[in-house]
Amino acid sequence: MRRNLWRNFDFWLFGSAMFLSIFGIMMIQSAIAGNEVLVEAVSRQPIFLALGTLLLLVMAAIDYHYWGSLARFMYFFAIVSLVVIYVVGQARFGSARWLDTGVILIQPSEIVKILMIMVLADYFARNQDKPHDFRWIAESFLMTMGVVIWILIQPNLSTSIVIMVIWFSLIWICGLPLKYLAILIVFGLILMVVAFPLMEDYQQARIINFIFPDPEARHGETYNVEQALITIGSGGWFGQGYGQGTQVQLRFLKVRHTDFIFSAMAEEFGFVGTIFILAIFLFIIWRCMKVGKDASDLYGSLIAYSYAAMIFFQAAVNIGVNLNVVPVSGLPFPFLSYGGSSLLSTILGIGLVESVSLRKDRIQ
Repeated sequence: MRRNLWRNFDFWLFGSAMFLSIFGIMMIQSAIAGNEVLVEAVSRQPIFLALGTLLLLVMAAIDYHYWGSLARFMYFFAIVSLVVIYVVGQARFGSARWLDTGVILIQPSEIVKILMIMVLADYFARNQDKPHDFRWIAESFLMTMGVVIWILIQPNLSTSIVIMVIWFSLIWICGLPLKYLAILIVFGLILMVVAFPLMEDYQQARIINFIFPDPEARHGETYNVEQALITIGSGGWFGQGYGQGTQVQLRFLKVRHTDFIFSAMAEEFGFVGTIFILAIFLFIIWRCMKVGKDASDLYGSLIAYSYAAMIFFQAAVNIGVNLNVVPVSGLPFPFLSYGGSSLLSTILGIGLVESVSLRKDRIQ
């Protein structure tokens, strides 16, 4: 808590994250206006933001190397928390992903994403001097799958993919040989084909609807995406105004406070407003990468880089779903979409990056 330590606190990163989080609460309030079923969401999201902000400062104050020393414990804790969900988790929307604490619902897989950033970053930092061969890739892959498999059986394919993206970003940053990159691409394509029959019916339907859309559809993912495109187009250059979007307020746009929050924002603030928000989001990613570049050691760099890769991927997929260029996935837009656990994990990640930033002057 020394004063000279906090001089490296990245206030630009912190301020940008807080701005987007508050803006997200505003968008959620507009998106669910008049919906009595979701009215409590407006009051719950600020609570998660306040809790997340407190934990952000605590996370920043703790030396991130401490988490590296607890990597094995965190890995074990991640698996146990996911197993508990599999046994006693509360099913919502066809998936057992939530743990009812009696006060709030927690989605452990969201927190596990941050845990895996720390665990995998520690693994790659400790093994950086080892040959980057098939064994190096296989060991880290099996370690990652030890957690991912429990998320897949919830089922939660989107979060599983995010954790795999974290893993891939780390092996890429650490110097993945090109020949192994080609092998992984081929392996990934084969795995997608083999895994398709094993997916849940709704997951298969999302992919099929994306590849072969039904022009007569009046419900489901096809209809939702069509309404999202209409919503984005109706925003024009400058939008219809906050709380004035017809597609949103008349409820033509479904799931508008989570999966399609981007479309709701585009309708109310238009192309110019959307570009402004995306610029702030890209600024956050740039600040995280700058922290990674200036970090005092490889472990800190890997933490910052992988967190930036994670939120970029989530935002890119969410926008892609809204623009109908990728299948519907259910991934939230970081900072903006409704979801207490998602917001909490995103804010915790900022705190972890801030911890790296605070200690960038440490002698390597």
